[in-house]
Parts: sequence; structure tokens; C-alpha cells
Amino acid sequence: MASHRRPKPVGRARISFLTAAAATAVALSAQTGAHADPVQSKDQVKAQVDELNEQAEVKTEAYNASVEKQQTLQKQVSQLQDQVARQQAEVTTVQGSLGEIAAEQYRTGMMPQTVQLMLSSNPDSFLSQAGDLTQVGATQADLLKSFKQEQAKLDQQKGEAEHKLAELDATTKGLKADKDEIQAKLAKAQDLLNTLTQQERDAMAAAEAKAAADSQAKAKSATADRASRDSGRPSMAANAPVGSYTAAAIAAAESKLGSWYQYGATGPTVFDCSGLMQWAYNQAGVSLPRTSQSQATAGTNIGTNLADAKPGDLIIFYADRHHVGMYVGNGQIIHAPRTGTQVRYEAATNMPINAIVRV
Repeated sequence: MASHRRPKPVGRARISFLTAAAATAVALSAQTGAHADPVQSKDQVKAQVDELNEQAEVKTEAYNASVEKQQTLQKQVSQLQDQVARQQAEVTTVQGSLGEIAAEQYRTGMMPQTVQLMLSSNPDSFLSQAGDLTQVGATQADLLKSFKQEQAKLDQQKGEAEHKLAELDATTKGLKADKDEIQAKLAKAQDLLNTLTQQERDAMAAAEAKAAADSQAKAKSATADRASRDSGRPSMAANAPVGSYTAAAIAAAESKLGSWYQYGATGPTVFDCSGLMQWAYNQAGVSLPRTSQSQATAGTNIGTNLADAKPGDLIIFYADRHHVGMYVGNGQIIHAPRTGTQVRYEAATNMPINAIVRV
């Protein structure tokens, strides 16, 4: 008779081994179906973030242009609506005068063209058919002519107002789309930065700060304003004619060194590139348009040779003119670079020069 042996209990070591083996098999199986995204280096992340910030800045100037257009259209619509209201009052006054005459003629048993006009559902059509107004009295003829002219003017103004309102609506929608696109790019850039360790982010910030400091030191080594030594911060404004508006604009821009970039901002504490230029020149009593593209035509175009630039000139960058800085001498500009940076000096040759504009 065969003996039946109870199977040996599985030891803890063997269970651990089997568990580990199973886990490894599952992991290998998962890898065959999908591959994890490759880890990007700090430099790769920085390159992508810089590209996204650059795209956001391009869109920022489009956004600024839309804001400027929206404000202009709002003023135009308001003015047209006022004109329409005034013109409607004129038409109503003429209609009232015609009504009074028509009522009097009706009471006296007359039914001239004036009354027909007032009873007509289409006064304009009636007037075009009436032709010769010599059949009615001079006063009535003048009123009929005036009515037709005032009504035509009213219709024209209403049409203009409706057109401007439609344009304003389209601009407002475009403005929202631009804003959403900018925010999406900035959010994507932030998501990329969040993939880095805190140490890597600190290293990037330190490199950015060092580059800004080196550029600022080089700018300050140029012909500095001796009179500003007492303040402990030499000024590049000495490169501009003393007492000129360019010197005042440079001094204003310099006073904002270290201020943070913010898209759509025109100061006084945060700026985008064209916002800084507009604010600085405004402090000098000079009005500049809002966008870098508009600022490119706000003065005399000197060309693209940096050797011809003078302090206070606007340097327009890139083929689409989406960035601007102010020349301060010694090959340097002062500008608000992009999201995540502060107003600083930088070599003008770091970006492709599109135009040098003397304001």
C-alpha cells in the first residue's frame, strides 16, 4: 500500500523569491507594451522653456495690438452712438414740424403731399416718387428735403455704428484667444520646469542671474554719469545729450532695473518689452505707440548697423519685430526680456537686429 506524504511547506525565502520574480515578469511585460518618456536634461528643458517663452512673447505683442485696437474701437463706438442719438433727435424734430403742419392741413380739409408723407410707411420711397416739390409750399418743401437728408445721415451713422460694434466684438474675441494661447504656453513652460529638481531649477536661476549681472557690469563700465556716483549706481544716461528727452528716458528705464517681466504690462512695477519703452519715454514727455511693431515706425529708421546707434534709440529685434529694447551705449540695451526674467542690460547682438529707430 502506497504511502501518502504531506507536501513540504514552502519556506519564507522561497515565497519572497517567487514574489520578486513575478513582479519582475510583470514589469518586463509592461515594458514590452509601453516605453516610459525619456528623462530630459536640464539644458533640454531650458531650451524648450526658452522657446515657449519666445512664442509667448510673440503672441504678447499681438495681444497688445488687440488691446490697443479694442480701446480705439470702444472710443469710436461711443462717439458714433452719441452721434446717432443726436441725429435721431434732429430727425424727430423735423418729423415733429412736419406733423404739426400735416395736422393743421388735415383740420382744414387739405390732404397734400406732406400728409401723405407722414402716413407713408416708407417716407424715403415716397420722397423719391414725389419728384417735384414745387407743388407744396416753400416751408413744407424745405422740411421735406431736411427730413430726407437727416434720415439719410441717421441711417449712415447707424450703419457705421453697427460695423464698428461687429469689429469690436471680433477684436474682443481675438483678444481672448490671444490671452488663452499665451497662458497655455506659459503653463506648458512651467510644467516643463516642474520636471526638474529644485537643485536644477536653482542652477538655471543662478545662471540667468549671472548673465544679467555680467551684462550690467559691462554696461556700467561704459561712459557713466559721474554726477550719479553719490547714488552708488552710475547711469548710462550720460551717453545721451545732457538734458535731452533721451537722457530722461534712459534714466527712467534704468530706474526699473530688476523689475519683473509680465506680458501686457506697462508699469510702473512690471513690464513687457514694449511696455517698458512706452513707460520710459512717457516719463520723458514723449508718447510712443503700444507695440514693438508700431514703435518700429515711431521715429527715424537708422538701419541695422549697431555702430550707427545712439543712446536712447529703440532697437527692434527679429523679422516679425516682436521685441524691442533701448540702446544705452557700449553695445548694450536695457529691456524686459521675457517671462521669468527681470529688466536688465544685455548685449544688443544677442538677438537679430531688425531696425534701429531714433525717436
